[in-house]
Amino acid sequence: MALFEKIDHDMIEALKAGEKDRLTVLRGLKSDLKYRRIDKGDDLTDEDVNSVLASAAKQRRDSIEQFAKGGRDDLVQQEKFQLDVITHYLPKQLDENELREIVARAIAEVSAESPQQIGAVMKVVMPQVKGVADGKMVNKLAMEILAK
Repeated sequence: MALFEKIDHDMIEALKAGEKDRLTVLRGLKSDLKYRRIDKGDDLTDEDVNSVLASAAKQRRDSIEQFAKGGRDDLVQQEKFQLDVITHYLPKQLDENELREIVARAIAEVSAESPQQIGAVMKVVMPQVKGVADGKMVNKLAMEILAK
């Protein structure tokens, strides 16, 4: 079953089960996916769907960070729930150790020696970890390693 169809199927299941919060998240995702389909002018591949899901997850992470700074714990919990629903459909994310290895290899590959060369490192790493790692985490690890 394609990822788009799985989300559609799970949306129907959430409707039948009366899971209003989950249903709201899935409806929002389906709407985002329909907009992407219209923009593309063709059916979506699983890669396209993953791209939309990754973008939605990033928005939720940013919102969690902002709401936490503002002391809005109620909204933090709501965003965390939405993030949990979204991440269920994303591919397994790389853990910090795996990501650290990839970043270290990229640093060696481009012979980067200082934080000023972070752009070259990111250029090598990001295509390798697209959809399975957060760009902020990659940047943080690369800066940490380059600063040593």
